[in-house]
Amino acid sequence: MIQLKRITKTYAMGDTAVHALKDVSLTIEAGDFIAIMGPSGSGKSTLMQILGLLDRPGSGTYELLGKEVGDLDEDSLAALRRKVIGFIFQQFNLLPRTSALRNVGLPLLYSERKIDLERSKHLLEKVGLGNRLDHQPNEMSGGQQQRVAIARALINNPLLILADEPTGNLDSASESEILNLLEELNRDGITVVVVTHEEEVGQRANRIIRMRDGVIHSDERSRALTPPKTAPRLHEATHEAFRFAFIFQYLKQGFDNLYANKIRTGLSMLGILIGVAAVVAMLALGKGARAAVEQQLSSLGSNLLTVRAGASRGPGGARSESGSTTRLTPNDARAIETGITNVKGTSSLVNGRVQVTFGGENWNTSVIGAEPSYARMHAAEPERGRFFTEDENQRRTRVAVIGATVAKNLFAGRDPLGEVIKVNKVSFQVIGLLPEKGSGGFMDQDDRIIVPLGTAMRRLLGKNYVDAIEVEVTNTEVSGTVQDETMDLMLSRHNVRESAREDAFNVMNMAEIQAALSSSTKIITLLLSIIAAISLVVGGVGIMNIMLVSVTERTREIGLRKAIGGSRRDILAQFLAEAVIISMIGGTLGIGLAFIATLAMSAFAGWATSISLASVFYAFTFSASVGIIFGFYPARKASLLQPIEALRHD
Repeated sequence: MIQLKRITKTYAMGDTAVHALKDVSLTIEAGDFIAIMGPSGSGKSTLMQILGLLDRPGSGTYELLGKEVGDLDEDSLAALRRKVIGFIFQQFNLLPRTSALRNVGLPLLYSERKIDLERSKHLLEKVGLGNRLDHQPNEMSGGQQQRVAIARALINNPLLILADEPTGNLDSASESEILNLLEELNRDGITVVVVTHEEEVGQRANRIIRMRDGVIHSDERSRALTPPKTAPRLHEATHEAFRFAFIFQYLKQGFDNLYANKIRTGLSMLGILIGVAAVVAMLALGKGARAAVEQQLSSLGSNLLTVRAGASRGPGGARSESGSTTRLTPNDARAIETGITNVKGTSSLVNGRVQVTFGGENWNTSVIGAEPSYARMHAAEPERGRFFTEDENQRRTRVAVIGATVAKNLFAGRDPLGEVIKVNKVSFQVIGLLPEKGSGGFMDQDDRIIVPLGTAMRRLLGKNYVDAIEVEVTNTEVSGTVQDETMDLMLSRHNVRESAREDAFNVMNMAEIQAALSSSTKIITLLLSIIAAISLVVGGVGIMNIMLVSVTERTREIGLRKAIGGSRRDILAQFLAEAVIISMIGGTLGIGLAFIATLAMSAFAGWATSISLASVFYAFTFSASVGIIFGFYPARKASLLQPIEALRHD
């Protein structure tokens, strides 16, 4: 079954070379029960580790079932270990906070990619632990833990059992029970090799090999070998192709491991949770602010140009405070509407501050004199009632459309439609209520009264000119062209001399303002998101640190997983899965926290917020990526550990 020829193994202890094995040659036949004995430092444990493919010899050859295994890579050796060998360790090496049932089934994770709990239960019953299935190692005696280890060694139906001091930590009764189990396994045709320094254990074996100073001193057979009825055969160990079905098992194992260490896991999640919550909340705040700006601008009219007269200049070009060079009139508005293409409509405006009263209530507000086209241009069609008509404008009718703030302060819940109010002591009938648009900055768009232009100019404000002309263009793409043509038309109509043209008129383009404000809010949102993303990176560094600590704490567990057949890829995927789970759960909780935070900002601070599915998706994906990126180094470090070095770790 096993053929060793001239095996040597040397360890470097500082500047000193320790020769653990010296030209050891050994043959182990199938079905034998062998005890390897010797004092501490004799080389018996090193020989056991080489037999179990946990360590490599310095020189010599090792044939297992006719196959030379000395040149196989780490993953091929792992495949052989899970197909051929079952290990029983002196320290049991059971996973803490894991039931006996799952400890026994652990090797199946690497051999069959699933844990068969029924098979685990059968083996535990076979070793007399049918009533301890759900007990954890700290709830069992030493003898019971060793029985769990034996059941685990049998789960893959091995051809060879390697037991390293299996009774060293047991009392006499437990020792006898374990040896009886090993003898029973040997009678079932399994080859058993036991490393021990106890004579009573050696006497139970069929063959005793005694070692001293790295050399076999004696090899004696006390009982005749009974070969198994069927010669053991080695199935070729091949690299198993990765399948997505494995991911579920890695994630499940990762979740179980993390659940068993709740405090450490919670601390690892904290950084990701805060980072994702910050990213989503900042994106929501930025998007809400942008939406609020766009809503306010749309209420002013996004396709509008506003024409105003500029200030005059005195001698030497100094700006005069006494008046304007020109006055705008409603005829200018008619000229723009008929003389320039791509103009959808115009509205002349006058405005001022007025005192308005009704009954015993009074309120100081702004009044706007406008033309009927104002309602369409500003999306100001009344929610109740109506806007005034062109006929009412021409006849200078005293009718008014009022905003919600004015209605609230004058009428205190009463229906204002049809009522007569006094604006600067002039009576006006309320014919409509403007739609609510809210306040932006220092301007309340609902605190206003709109009356016909002619009425405001002649009966209310005493003006024979207009303060501004609003021009509605067909679309924003032509607003620049219309702006230039409007400026040229006004300069021509008012015969402005060349030296005064620079400040004669001002044309404000709302589309440009909207684009500038939208760009500003996008930049602010980006900056906020970058700042929030930094916290995600900090959370990722926290994951990496915790995972590195976890690798150190679980070094013996990593050695165990490799001894029972886990490949480097398995260990890498296992630790990566844990990092991803931390990130995903932390990300999910962070999204929930972001929802709470945005609701709080909206409710208590009055800030506009808007969480989009895109921001949630990006934050969640980023958090998972952080887990993979920052979890890769600790996972790779774990996967590169040598099995024997990991098992020796304290």
